[in-house]
Amino acid sequence: MHKSVPLLLSLLLCGQASAHGLWTEQRRGNHEVVYGHGAEDDAFKAEKISGAWAYDDAGKMIPVSVQRLDDHARLQPLRAPAALAVALDNGAWSQTPDEQWVNAGRSQVPNSTRSLHTYKYSLAIFHKGAKLPALDKLRLAIVPQSDPLAVGPGKPLRVRVLVDGKPAKGVELIGDYRSMPHDVSATTDAEGYAEVKVRNDGLNIIAASLYVPVKGDKEIDELGFFSSLTFVGSEHHE
Repeated sequence: MHKSVPLLLSLLLCGQASAHGLWTEQRRGNHEVVYGHGAEDDAFKAEKISGAWAYDDAGKMIPVSVQRLDDHARLQPLRAPAALAVALDNGAWSQTPDEQWVNAGRSQVPNSTRSLHTYKYSLAIFHKGAKLPALDKLRLAIVPQSDPLAVGPGKPLRVRVLVDGKPAKGVELIGDYRSMPHDVSATTDAEGYAEVKVRNDGLNIIAASLYVPVKGDKEIDELGFFSSLTFVGSEHHE
């Protein structure tokens, strides 16, 4: 059993509800990468997708390519995946004294009051009984402790939040990021565990975000992480 992330890391919870998240949705037969907040679905630079990984039911990797479109990205696994993960490197951001955000580090925004580098991750699970591999590609990961597709709406799903592979204490989880992005459903315990109610028959997006202070970097003073776990709450029958 890993020990919880030590206090010297000084994990600061992300209290800014305006921070954008990342997830994937199946639209018109495609796996589309969505960058948004709540109901917002915003355009983004597809080159910011820094990695994508697809897995079969046994947790073995399936080749996947990234189609970089003008305003978003689309993931194209070689065959239907049981699970799919994606990462976005959002670069450095600096806040000016008038509270505007600029996509650049402190060297380009010398009057910044806050500078950080943000990374966003998402894990989608599509098949019941899918075995998950080690999620070391996701620096912040929400790992289900049972099959989320077998839980059912209205029932609790036990998850574990990991930061760089270690359990993270005190992380707030949003149980329905699309519909209620400000509503905290649970907070992780000392070993990174929490129970989150499955909200929807359709797509569920459970999300977490936090900041990690950085010292000795001339460009930023924080790392910002966002991660989501997505799955369908109940099977659809025609």
